[in-house]
Amino acid sequence: MKISTIDTRHGTDNQYSFSHGNCLPYTGVPFGMNFFAPQTTNQKGSWWFHPNDHTFQGFRITHQPSPWMGDFSHLVLLPISGELSENTLFHAQSSYRPEESTFNPACLEITSCRYQIKSQLIPSMYGGLLSLSGIQENGGLALSLPGRYELKQLNKKTILGQIINFSGCEDENFTFHFALYAEEGFSAIEGDDSGEDGFVILRLGDSSDLEIRLGTSFISEEQAQLSLTRELSLSKSDYLNNAQSAWEEYLNKIEITHHDKQQVSTFYHCLYRTFLFPQTFYEWSEDNQPIHYDTFNKVVREGVFYTNNGFWDTFRTVYPLYSLIAADKYGEMLEGFLNSYKETGFLPKWLSPDERGMMPGTLIDAVIADAAVKEIRPDLMPEFLEAMKKAATDQSDHANYGRRGTYDYLKYGYVPSTYHESVNHTLDYCYSDFCIYQVGSVLNDNDVSEYKDHAKNYVHIFDKETGFMRAKDAEGNFREEFNSHRWGTDYAEGSAWQSSYAVYHDFAGLIDAHGGKDKYEKKLIELCNQKPLYHTGGYGFEIHEMSEMAAIEFGQVALSNQPSFHFPYLFNYLGKPEMAQPMIKQLMTQCFDDTPQGFPGDEDNGSMSGWFIFSSLGFYPVTAGSGEYVIGIPLFDKAALHLSNGETLTITSSPNHVQQQFVHEVKRNDNTYTSLFFAHEELIQGGTINYQLGIVPNPRKYTEEELPFSLK
Repeated sequence: MKISTIDTRHGTDNQYSFSHGNCLPYTGVPFGMNFFAPQTTNQKGSWWFHPNDHTFQGFRITHQPSPWMGDFSHLVLLPISGELSENTLFHAQSSYRPEESTFNPACLEITSCRYQIKSQLIPSMYGGLLSLSGIQENGGLALSLPGRYELKQLNKKTILGQIINFSGCEDENFTFHFALYAEEGFSAIEGDDSGEDGFVILRLGDSSDLEIRLGTSFISEEQAQLSLTRELSLSKSDYLNNAQSAWEEYLNKIEITHHDKQQVSTFYHCLYRTFLFPQTFYEWSEDNQPIHYDTFNKVVREGVFYTNNGFWDTFRTVYPLYSLIAADKYGEMLEGFLNSYKETGFLPKWLSPDERGMMPGTLIDAVIADAAVKEIRPDLMPEFLEAMKKAATDQSDHANYGRRGTYDYLKYGYVPSTYHESVNHTLDYCYSDFCIYQVGSVLNDNDVSEYKDHAKNYVHIFDKETGFMRAKDAEGNFREEFNSHRWGTDYAEGSAWQSSYAVYHDFAGLIDAHGGKDKYEKKLIELCNQKPLYHTGGYGFEIHEMSEMAAIEFGQVALSNQPSFHFPYLFNYLGKPEMAQPMIKQLMTQCFDDTPQGFPGDEDNGSMSGWFIFSSLGFYPVTAGSGEYVIGIPLFDKAALHLSNGETLTITSSPNHVQQQFVHEVKRNDNTYTSLFFAHEELIQGGTINYQLGIVPNPRKYTEEELPFSLK
């Protein structure tokens, strides 16, 4: 797979009120410490790029995982020529032609219409190279520096800078350091060399063509210089080859063969997205040891660290994907997350750069449990189990950390309605308790049996009359005036329809709670075959997730948001996969493409891309922590997965045209396969999976052993 075929504008056509991904056109290396993107406006907050804009304000150094989280440690670099009427970003910006520009993960290339400067930006892990050609008289590099900043000229060739800006951080002085190096030298600094919200021009030499090298650090200016110095011997082609090779190493882990080239392109654009986050937040000391800045305690520590990840989103697809094709990187990330626990006392929930406390639950527990049952980093699991137990029993005084309503959950078996989004908190805690039980079982810990019991607590908030999970007060009374389409208050980014099926670990138990398979099947049919209705409810206005659900005609299957990702696969637990297969295929082909409108909602750190990747391969990890993948229907004629252990898993499907909406038969290594799931230990052995597809369903009876995982 050639990285040159990826256009980073995929999923970038967004605004505050409607999302086609809420992605940004990131150029960088996989899991890079910094990303780079053109800034087209500074008037729309976190939505500072739009693919239809023709304004170029410069190359933004960015660490923004989502517009809803905001950016940190960001600044803008704009090549200019000549004098400005006023030294401001507005008076310096230029138009550009998006259709003539290169938006690629390994290289950004833009020609400014105003200055006629051709700029190429090539990233590295801790810096990059800005190559400029066509500079006219009195060339310069304008720096837009929001927040507090300082600049100083170390020598003729080197400028050092630091900037402080962030949406949230434990350290009010959290600083980003950078070093700029030009062989031709910097002739002058125009503007204040320190202050707040600055605009400074670094004047360049007389050459019309030159290169500016960048080194960065979250630790110190010396560390930024070290990152810069380590790359001074690299040529422009070295930078480009290194970035391209890093991307192709990951993208080549899955090889797709298919008759529809656009669908192949969509797949690889999604695969690119899954290797952006979490971002590297550790650096290499002078003696080549990993070090990172601990923002909680405001000290530099040894060890690795990763940031910019919301586990509420990514546990569902991203880490299960890594478990198959990037297990070593997964293991290193776990080490970083454990370092976060050691430094703060609680496992992270939403890091950016440190704990932001967003979304219900502590769903990193699922990331840990999935690794545990798949034998990824078993050396870390005893400490992780201790950390998971702490979150389940000890409530932090700081709302950002750990579970909310912990003691009430332990007292009542559910989180009372006095807590915001109490239903989702309850369900997520049940799932986390299951995850604790799974990790403890792997470690032969006899003290985890109670967590298996707690994993069934969802029954306390299930209302048999309505068939929904509902909020209860401390006296055990359901909230009155129930409306199944009302969003918010008791539910996170959804209504009772989106929130009542988050029992990932025990769908057999949920089926029993409904009164059996027939009643549960009717409920799922009602879920799918109704209008995408919603009531603004606790939000009081229409949030973008409501708009996005309404934009696609899939009933209450709001694939625009993570809580609905597993909905199509719920029919497998009834032994009726044929009821889901056409829906899965339609969701893949109608809701995803390789354009700036490429997603049905927020992509969220690779999670939605991961849904497409797994679904297109023909299986999906409904229950992270179970070691299973529920079978769906593949999209591609052939896929070869080069697994982390060196084996290759080859998946084929035929005949494979738009009219083949059903799986007629599955064969594993040429033998008929009857279960409705694959086990991880089976897939990593490699071999073949063949799907024979058909135009009509081929239903049959399934034994309990052939159904996907549920807690026994």
